[in-house]
Amino acid sequence: MAPGDEQSAWKALGELSTIGMTLVLATVIGLAGGYYLDKWLGTSPWLTLIGLGFGIAAGFVNLFRTVNRAGRDVDDGK
Repeated sequence: MAPGDEQSAWKALGELSTIGMTLVLATVIGLAGGYYLDKWLGTSPWLTLIGLGFGIAAGFVNLFRTVNRAGRDVDDGK
């Protein structure tokens, strides 16, 4: 294993270690945004549910992008 390979593997591991936190953060931000919009507009629970859905979707989009980027980094290092 060349030094460049080891560095790209560590970089990929660092990126992958943030997946759980970004999934939770995206979901909480979407949920909170929907909740406060519901409180402001009086449309409870619809905007809370829509915000939660968008938050979950954003978390999974970020998950797939991170995994693909990490996989490309490791493959390019070989």
